[in-house]
Amino acid sequence: MTDYRKINNLVGWLVFLIATAVYVLTLEPTASFWDAGEFIACSYKLLVPHPPGAPFYLLVGRIFSMFASDPTQVAWWVNLLSALSSSFTVLFLFWSITILSRRLLVKQEGVAPTKGQTVLIMGAGAVGALAYTFTDSAWFSAVEAEVYAMSSFFTAIVFWAMLRWESKVGESLSDKWLILIAYLIGLSIGAHLLNLVAIPALAFIYYFRLYRPTWKGGLIAFLISAVIVIAILWGIIPGLPSLAGNVEVFFVNSLGLPFGSGIIFFVILLVAAIIYGIRYSIKHNIRVLNTAILCFTFILIGYSSYMMIPIRSSYNPTIDENDPQDILSFVSYLKREQYGDRPLLYGPQYNAQPVSQEEGAPRYVKGKDKYVVTGRKLETVYDSKDKTLLPRIYSDNPQHLQEYKKWVDLREGQAPTFGQNLSFLLRYQLGHMYWRYFLWNFVGRESDVQQAGVLWFGKPTDGVPDRVANSKARNTFYLLPLVFGIIGLIFQIRKNERDAFIVGLLFFFTGIAIALYLNQPPIEPRERDYTFAGSFYAFSIWIGLGVLGIAELLNRGLRNVTTSGAIATVIGLAVPGILAAEGWDDHDRSNRYHSVDSAKNLLDSVAPNGILFTNGDNDTFPLWYAQEVEGYRTDVRVAVLSYLNTDWYIDQMKRQAYESDPWPLTLENENYRQGTNDYLPYVERQQVAAGIDLKQFVSLIRQNHPALQVQAGSGSTLLSFPTKNFFLNVDTDKVAQAGFVADDYQDQISDRMQWTINKSLLEKKHMIILDLLATNEWNRPVYFSTTVNSADFMGLSEYFQLEGLAYRVVPVKVSSEDMPGFLNKELMYENMMKKFRFRNFNDPSIFYDENYFRFAANARDKFGKLAAEYLMSGDNARAKEIVDYCFEQLPPSTIPYDYYTPQFISIMADLGEEERARSLWEDMAKNSRESVDYYLEKGALFDMEIQTNLFIMQQLIGEAQAIGEEQKAKELQDVFVQYLQRMRR
Repeated sequence: MTDYRKINNLVGWLVFLIATAVYVLTLEPTASFWDAGEFIACSYKLLVPHPPGAPFYLLVGRIFSMFASDPTQVAWWVNLLSALSSSFTVLFLFWSITILSRRLLVKQEGVAPTKGQTVLIMGAGAVGALAYTFTDSAWFSAVEAEVYAMSSFFTAIVFWAMLRWESKVGESLSDKWLILIAYLIGLSIGAHLLNLVAIPALAFIYYFRLYRPTWKGGLIAFLISAVIVIAILWGIIPGLPSLAGNVEVFFVNSLGLPFGSGIIFFVILLVAAIIYGIRYSIKHNIRVLNTAILCFTFILIGYSSYMMIPIRSSYNPTIDENDPQDILSFVSYLKREQYGDRPLLYGPQYNAQPVSQEEGAPRYVKGKDKYVVTGRKLETVYDSKDKTLLPRIYSDNPQHLQEYKKWVDLREGQAPTFGQNLSFLLRYQLGHMYWRYFLWNFVGRESDVQQAGVLWFGKPTDGVPDRVANSKARNTFYLLPLVFGIIGLIFQIRKNERDAFIVGLLFFFTGIAIALYLNQPPIEPRERDYTFAGSFYAFSIWIGLGVLGIAELLNRGLRNVTTSGAIATVIGLAVPGILAAEGWDDHDRSNRYHSVDSAKNLLDSVAPNGILFTNGDNDTFPLWYAQEVEGYRTDVRVAVLSYLNTDWYIDQMKRQAYESDPWPLTLENENYRQGTNDYLPYVERQQVAAGIDLKQFVSLIRQNHPALQVQAGSGSTLLSFPTKNFFLNVDTDKVAQAGFVADDYQDQISDRMQWTINKSLLEKKHMIILDLLATNEWNRPVYFSTTVNSADFMGLSEYFQLEGLAYRVVPVKVSSEDMPGFLNKELMYENMMKKFRFRNFNDPSIFYDENYFRFAANARDKFGKLAAEYLMSGDNARAKEIVDYCFEQLPPSTIPYDYYTPQFISIMADLGEEERARSLWEDMAKNSRESVDYYLEKGALFDMEIQTNLFIMQQLIGEAQAIGEEQKAKELQDVFVQYLQRMRR
C-alpha cells in the first residue's frame, strides 16, 4: 500500500510538472484581450472589477503580482496564477482518475494493487490528466489572467476531496473532509460560481456511500443537492447580504441609529445563532446537525473574501465598478442587477407585449444621515398568453430576431410555438453552444473564425480560403480523444454503474445544465467554450478510463496485465500527444504583445490631459492595464461610454485620477442619479427648432427647468430635448493660440459649432458628453476612439480631427465621404510612425486570432488614410514610406487582408508601383471569391463573413477602375452580381 501511495504521488506530481511546464512555456507575457486586462489591473491594486467580482482571485493575484521585478512583469505573474491553477487541476484530475481506476481493478477495499494493476492505474491517470492539459478550452484559460482556470481548480479539488472522504467513511475524523469541501466551495464563490454545479455529483457520492440505493432515495438525494445549490446560490450569496441590508435600513431609517449599526447587529445575531447551533448539536450528540452547521460556517468563512469589495470601494479607487461601498449597493453588485435577467423555465417570448409595470423593492442610496429612496425597481408585467414554458426565444433585440430566424422558422406577427422554443434549445443552445465546443476539444476545430464548426477528419484545403486553411487554430484529432472517452465511459458503466453515474452527473451539470441555465441569446460577442471546461474535465476522466478498456481487450490475447497495461498506456498517450501537437501553435502566446501595444497606441493618439471616450471590453480593459499597472499615460482619462449611463461612473469622472484632472461638469449628482434623466426623449419646441445654445440647454437640465419637462406615460415627469439642432460658440483666438488644429485648417476655425443630433432620445451618457463640451472651453482635449459606434458621435463627426487611432473634437467643420472630419497629417505621422508599436505582429510563427485582426485592420485603415493624405499633398516619398511601413509591420503573411486593405491599391499605383498594386488586387480578388464561395456553402451563420467579403469585392471593383483595369473591374462586377443573385434565391 505504501509503495502504491508513493508511486501515485510521484506520477501525479510528474504529470503536474509536465502541465506546468507546458503552460509556463506558452504563457502570455502581458494582458490579453477581454477581461484579462481588467483582472490584472484589479489584482495589482485590489480594485473593484465588474459584477459580481472575483475577490478571492484578486487577493491571490495580488500575492502573485508581488513577485514581479517591475510593473511590466506583473501581467506575466498574474497569468502564472491561471497556469498553476490549471496544472493543479490536472494534478487532482490525475488523482481522481487513479481513485476511480483502482475501484474498477481492485474490488476489495484495503488491498494494494498488483504491479500490473499499478501500471494500468498510473497509465489511466496520466493519459486522462494529460489529455485535459491539452484540450482547447482548458489550455486557453490556463495562459491568461481569467477566473475560469481557478474555477476549474476548485471543481477538481472538491471532486477529489469527496472521493477521499468516501474512502475515509467510518473513521472518527472523516467529516473533516466534508468541512474542507464546504470551505473550498466558499472560497470558490470568490472566483466563480461554476463550482456550485458539481454539488449534485458530490451528493450522490455521499448517498451511495452511506445508504442502500433506491429510486426514491436517489430522488431525495437529488432534491437535497438542488436545495443546497439554491441555498448557496440565492440564500447565502445574495440572501444574507440582502437580509443584512434590510436590517440596516430599519436600524438607520426607523430607529435613527448611525450607519452600520444594523449590519453589526445582524452579524452578532448570525454568529450567536451559529454558536448556539453548534453547542446544541454537541449537547444532544446530533452529528449530522453539527457537521451541517460547521459546513455552513466554513462556507461563510470562504465567502468572506467578498468583504474586500466594499472595503476597497470605500476608498474610491480608480476602478470602482458600481461603487459597492455600502451594504445596499453591494447587494446590487452581487445580484448583477445592471445586466438584467433572462427567463428560465417560464416567461415571456420575444414578441410579448407589456400590459403594465409593477413597482418592486425600493432603491436606496446613502444620504447624509439615512438611506434615501431614489425610486423603485419596475417589473414589467406580460399577458399570460405571451408566456410559455422554456422560453428560449425571448430577446426582443432586433439583431437577435434576425439571428433567431437562422435556427427556427419564425413568422412575422406569430408567437413562437413550444416546439420552436424546444428546437432552438436543442439546435442552438445545446447543439451549437455546447456540443460544438465539446467536439472542438475532442474531435477538431475548423478555424478561429467565430461560429467555426468541427473538423472531423484531416485538413482538406479544396475550396477553403487561405484565412481558414492556414489558420493555426485549424486542428483535427482524428476522433482519438472522443473514441477513448467513449471506451472509458462504456467500460466504467460495465464495471461500476454508480461511479459512472457520478461522473455522468458531473459531466451533465458542468455542461448541459449550464447551457440550459444560461439561456443564451442567438449571438454572442465571442465564443463561450470556456464556460463548459468542467464538463470537458469530466469527459477527460473517461479518456483516462479508456486505457483500462483498451488494456482489457489486449489482455484477452496477451494474458499479462503488466504488458497489457503498458501497451494500453502507450496507445493512450497518443491522445494527449495529438492534442498537444495540433494545439501548440494556436495556444502558444509566449510572444504576443499587441493587446497592450494597441492600448498604448490608442493612448498615444491622445494629447496630454486628454479625455478619451471608448467602447467597453477590448477597447477599454487593455487601456486600464496600461495605466493602472505600467503607469502608462495616466494623464489620459479613459471614459467607457456604456458606463457613463450610470451615476457612480459619472461621479468617478469628477474625481482626480493620477495625473488626470476631474472633469469640468456643471451637472450635479441630483441631475444624473439613477432613475433621473436616464434618457431624454425628443419633444420638439418650435421656439428653438432652428437650434439651441448648448450651454443654455445644459443649464436648463441642471435647473430641471419646466421648459424641458414633459409627462411620461406612467404619469411621471421627464426632461426632454426640444430640438435636434445645437450650437456652441467658440473663442477662436483661444483655439488658435492653443495650436491643436492642423496647420492646413487653421484658417477654417469657426466661431460657432453647429450640428444636428439625429436621435429620438438622448441617453444619460450623451447628456454628460454635451455638458463636458459646453463646460470644457477647449481647456482639455476631448477624443473619441475610432472604434466607437458612430451613433455615439451625436452628429459631431464633421468636427473630428484624426490624430492616430482617435478623433479629436475641434471647431473646424469638414464634410467628407471617406472619413469623419479630417486628419492632422503631421501629428498623425509623428504618432503612427514614431510612437506606435507593433511588436511581433510581423512574425508568422505567432498565432493571432480575430480580436487581433480587428485592431490590425483599424491600424491599417489609418495608415492608408495617412498615406493618401500625403499623396494628395504631393509628398510621394512620405506616402511610400507609410505604405511600406504598414506592410512591413502588418504583413498579409500574419494579418489577413481586410476591408480596409483595398485602398492601398490605388495608392500604390499612384506611387508608380503598378505591378505591386495589381498583385495586391489579384490576391484580394482571389481571396474574396474563395471566401464567399466557402461561407455561402456554410450557411447563414457566416453572414458577417459573406457581407465583409462582398464589401471587399465592391471596393476592389472601384480600385480596378481607379488604376485603369476596366476589364478586371467588369469581370469582378459580374461575379459580384452572381453572388447577389445566389443569395436572393
